[in-house]
Amino acid sequence: MEPISHVAGRAIPFGRKNVDTDVIIPAHWLKTITREGLGCGAFEAVRKEPNNVFDDPEYAGAPILVAGDNFGCGSSREHAAWALLDMGVTCVIAPSFSDIFSGNAFKNGILTVALPQEAVDRLLEVAKTDPIDVDLETQSVTTPFQDRFTFEIDAFRKHCLLEGLDEVGMTMAQASTIDAYEGKARAELPFLAQTARNVP
Repeated sequence: MEPISHVAGRAIPFGRKNVDTDVIIPAHWLKTITREGLGCGAFEAVRKEPNNVFDDPEYAGAPILVAGDNFGCGSSREHAAWALLDMGVTCVIAPSFSDIFSGNAFKNGILTVALPQEAVDRLLEVAKTDPIDVDLETQSVTTPFQDRFTFEIDAFRKHCLLEGLDEVGMTMAQASTIDAYEGKARAELPFLAQTARNVP
């Protein structure tokens, strides 16, 4: 997982409310065994609409998505986070998120920023013409027009995102402690090691 401290650039002004994970990535894309290429299926139904923001070259490669209330509701598919990452999105700003989607996003290195509706409305306007800056260190979202919105984030999630630590990374960070424990256990409880060797 890549560390995140600062996300800046153009933002996709989506703004639609109650976007579920089937809209983010349709079910027929779930047959894949790799995360790569899911960005092509992201928001597939929305992309069939004329003049949709996802196919507007103005927002090509935008790292930020500004969405509506209750983003990521519906099924718990982790593919939704994978699809966003594959299309280059590393930060989603919305008034609220589904808990499961928010958890999946965090575990995959996507920063979810919850802001009041009026702040999101302002960012949707700014996103049409100018970049947005999200600073995880200061927990703030700013614009070239002196707008500044602060957001809350769980301290543990903030630490993991800043350090680029997923669950495997957190475990590996404790490798020396784990090795020390296993060495002590082998010395003090040798029968456990013997039992482990005999398990088929």
